[in-house]
Amino acid sequence: MAANSSSLSLSSHSSLPLNRSLPHRSHQPSPNLPFTNDPLSTRLVSVRAQGGSERAFSVDGFESGSGPKSVAHSDCVEAPSSSSAIDFLTLCHRLKTTKRKGWINHGIKGPESIADHMYRMSLMALIVGDLPGVNRERCIKMAIVHDIAEGIYLNLLYFMLFFVSNVENSIVGDITPSDGVPKEEKSRREQAALNDMCEVLGGGLRAEEIKELWAEYENNSSVEANLVKDFDKVEMILQALEYEMEHGRVLDEFFLSTAGKFQTEIGKSWAAEIVSRRNSRLANTLN
Repeated sequence: MAANSSSLSLSSHSSLPLNRSLPHRSHQPSPNLPFTNDPLSTRLVSVRAQGGSERAFSVDGFESGSGPKSVAHSDCVEAPSSSSAIDFLTLCHRLKTTKRKGWINHGIKGPESIADHMYRMSLMALIVGDLPGVNRERCIKMAIVHDIAEGIYLNLLYFMLFFVSNVENSIVGDITPSDGVPKEEKSRREQAALNDMCEVLGGGLRAEEIKELWAEYENNSSVEANLVKDFDKVEMILQALEYEMEHGRVLDEFFLSTAGKFQTEIGKSWAAEIVSRRNSRLANTLN
């Protein structure tokens, strides 16, 4: 999500990397993540103390080797275990509930969530015609993960705070220009958050694919990334038009910020169609 005054972002949080040491408090009960009925499954989490030393803890509170539930963590696993998959998906619940901050800042009531935005982008990649040299399946995957690092750590933060005192609050969240955070720093924080998410997933091929897709999009380093970047802007101005119609607002900022910035012919064509419909509507409103 672009870091400019017209970009859409989540409610602002700072990021809390998972690679911190958890004190050994095995006498405390295991916390439950929201929306799950059972305690967190036993799995090692690599964590780093403020002094820099690293230790491994299972998520039930036992330090690795100190309790019967500790299990070895392997980066060679090709597919996530059931417990890792459900932990990861539980974190992703935040994408469904966190509203995009750009709309909130413009007074839109009940605005879309991050997941809403990514879902329609994925549909764009699904319905677009075949393009020479473009892997459409890769575009769909990229659209699904491009904003995945934003705003998902409150559930995991609950676990961290349960076992760790005086932790440094560093949740990423949505960063807007008013936050004064440079684009490079925003990207660095999201990269760190993504790495932590992939640790929760258990590493392996699926985690590496997510990181690769995210980096490719972030760096705009392929024709697929060019197209998905355009879909990001197309989805934003389409949503702006819909909010104009629904709320009787004029949201010029979102159209002005994207004008002339589309990289692909598809992006230019779809954006022109949206702008044409908007112009017709505004003209009818004035008459």
